Amino acid sequence: MNILVCVSRVPDTATRIIVGGDGKSIDKNGVKYIVNPYDEFALEEGLRLREKNGGTVTAITVGTDAATDVLRTALAMGVDKAVLVKGDEPADSYYVAHNIAKVAKEINPDIIILGRQSIDFDSFQLPSMLAEMLGMPSVSVVSALKIENGSVQAERDVEGGKETVVCSLPCIISAQKGLNEPRYPKLPDIMKAKSKPIDTRDAEKTEPKTTIIGMEIPSKARAGKVLEATDANIDEIVRLLKEDAKVI
Repeated sequence: MNILVCVSRVPDTATRIIVGGDGKSIDKNGVKYIVNPYDEFALEEGLRLREKNGGTVTAITVGTDAATDVLRTALAMGVDKAVLVKGDEPADSYYVAHNIAKVAKEINPDIIILGRQSIDFDSFQLPSMLAEMLGMPSVSVVSALKIENGSVQAERDVEGGKETVVCSLPCIISAQKGLNEPRYPKLPDIMKAKSKPIDTRDAEKTEPKTTIIGMEIPSKARAGKVLEATDANIDEIVRLLKEDAKVI
């Protein structure tokens, strides 16, 4: 089985984020980067599919030279190959999808797996864009996956229950928390990954389909108010819900 896993490089959730001087991006000074957590589920699922069915797992990312660190992590986890599509920092999801699709058309994967979203921009766009560009069926937010004889059965968490979807290979799967438990790379594998080759290709520039015009840090939550549940406070509760919370 030829498995392609997309990974992205995102700020660590423990990192303090500051908006840059341009007001449109984050200040990268002192920011620690990690593999997008949802992509870890995608990597693990790709490795499990290889263990069950044989074949190869290729990890791919789009970005600058700095993005090689997430590919090294993928190699330490056990992927067979790593591809860096080297270019500018991704301007939008279309740029990323276009360049991944270009490589996918060359290597013809049986399945493409990626995280449901990246935790930096939370756009949820990449799986659907890849599906459209490659003409493949796509199942999103998958929490259980079963593949037999070229048939795919995917389970999705939906409000109030679960949904089971079937499609055929080749297809695109976006992984949700609960799909598996990602393995931790062992120290010897981390050391070996540092010297493994990374297939580096030039990214193809695209015209941005969307543009960020501003970015701001959420304001601090205001302290709550506690009122006794008495008839005398009903008018005050209604006023607070209307004027402060603005929910009625």
